Amino acid sequence: MLTINPEKLILKPSFATINCEPNWQWKRKEPIPNYDLLYVWSGEGNLNLNGKDYLMKRGSCFLFQPGDWTTATHNPQNPLILTYIHFDIESEPELLPKSYRIMKDIIPFESLLTRYVRLFLIKTFGAETEAQLILKQLMIQLLRDEYEDDEQVDQNQSNLLAAIREVANYVKQHPGKGHTVENLAARANFSPRYFSLKFKEIIGQPVRSYIVEARIERAEHLLHYTGMTVTEVAQALGYDNLHFFSRQFKKYTGKSPSEVR
Repeated sequence: MLTINPEKLILKPSFATINCEPNWQWKRKEPIPNYDLLYVWSGEGNLNLNGKDYLMKRGSCFLFQPGDWTTATHNPQNPLILTYIHFDIESEPELLPKSYRIMKDIIPFESLLTRYVRLFLIKTFGAETEAQLILKQLMIQLLRDEYEDDEQVDQNQSNLLAAIREVANYVKQHPGKGHTVENLAARANFSPRYFSLKFKEIIGQPVRSYIVEARIERAEHLLHYTGMTVTEVAQALGYDNLHFFSRQFKKYTGKSPSEVR
């Protein structure tokens, strides 16, 4: 939760919505002295913040903090339109939005920015108090975007885990099928390369190794408890070559199939 009280926000007289000239550029000779919220309405540019480059396009939002170093340029053929708000905070906040993000829900955010600028342009009664409230709303909107991003990441991770584990369970339940990495990847709706990578990461072993292990585990059970011959078990589990089956079985169990039976 954002712990900044609106009364703690110290508004600076520097704020505006500007149409940048074709030769516009931003090159500071000293670090930013206060907080600065900058939003891009349209255009195309590049901003360097503390040595890292960021894209500037519609929906790009920056929150600069005291001590930040910034420079920026834009495409003269597609000039930037920006809104910026300078402010300070009485005491260091416990939680602030990240320095950069591209807003997903731009309409309410842009509406708040427009309202903020208009308050002072027409000298509205109670403008400063309302502006403090709007600024806190802008901060909340930024944090909400971040929170929803984190939720989406968690959901994606949960879906990934479920898909990989379903495939692993499918292999265990049907060890005699002619499983391939490609077929199992298609079942999970992933590319073979991504599926192989994530399968090993989540299950702890490569796909092919897991398939063989599932077959050998089932083979061991069948030899122990069903009275099936080695040849019958090998055929049931998709082995055409009895010698190859015996060699794999011994590699995984340390015993030959005939010893187990």
